[in-house]
Amino acid sequence: MTAEGIHPTGKARSDRAFVTLATNRDYATGAAALFRSLRRTGTTADLVLLYTDLPPDAVEGLRALGVRPVRVDLLPTSDGFNALHARDRLHGAAPFTKGEKPPFHTPLDNFAKLRLWQLDYDRVVFIDADAIVLQNIDRLFDYPEFSAAPNVYESLADFHRLNSGVFTARPSAATFEVMLARLDQPGRFWRRTDQTFLESHFPNWHGLPVFDNMLQYVWLNLPQLWRWQDIRVLHYQYEKPWQDHAKAEALRPLVELWRAHAGDGPVPDPRDLPPPPGSASGAA
Repeated sequence: MTAEGIHPTGKARSDRAFVTLATNRDYATGAAALFRSLRRTGTTADLVLLYTDLPPDAVEGLRALGVRPVRVDLLPTSDGFNALHARDRLHGAAPFTKGEKPPFHTPLDNFAKLRLWQLDYDRVVFIDADAIVLQNIDRLFDYPEFSAAPNVYESLADFHRLNSGVFTARPSAATFEVMLARLDQPGRFWRRTDQTFLESHFPNWHGLPVFDNMLQYVWLNLPQLWRWQDIRVLHYQYEKPWQDHAKAEALRPLVELWRAHAGDGPVPDPRDLPPPPGSASGAA
């Protein structure tokens, strides 16, 4: 019996899955690069796409990569909740001041990733569609629920906050129902949508190494943390690598690496890529 609000295609081939979410064609573009990068690591786990309003050709293109598509409905949240978390309302109350969110960013859609707790897998690793995987990360399936890396990209003081771009989960209908009931309460505002909610719901979250979710702004702001040989997941928070944006030139090696994974290659060995300009090894 299929859980309400979730519509999978085909059956699970493994008890473990890497899962991402795409709610428009832009994020489907990102998902394709992510899944290609995962395949290059040699993983045998299922690759699962949660999606809402993708055109059929985008879904079929991802299925051709060996991905299992799972169409999901947005969560059955109240009108008041939806109004509070609409793009203009949320960005007005909690503006993004450290980077630019792309025009296709739709905050309310972010909560659909909670549907992964309804999936028919024992263990799941969620990865945002604006990320690529540079080394095998199958070991993350053995981490407990809920594990996530810190939201570090500007200051070491941010190690106390999680980033929901990579996390571990144990699907459970009971967990999903508890989360849904807690999520939508009168006047409750989740400042950074799913990220703020998950941090609140799992206050004793387990820490993953920062290299399991390396945020691209570390390249700009904390170059001393950047070690290509250690990075396992590279996450393009704020501006996306498939966009033309003001920081593209400063992030050029990262953008070109994403483009290599988005295509058929060749993909460079990250150890051969230059260090950040401000790092000790990159200083003149």
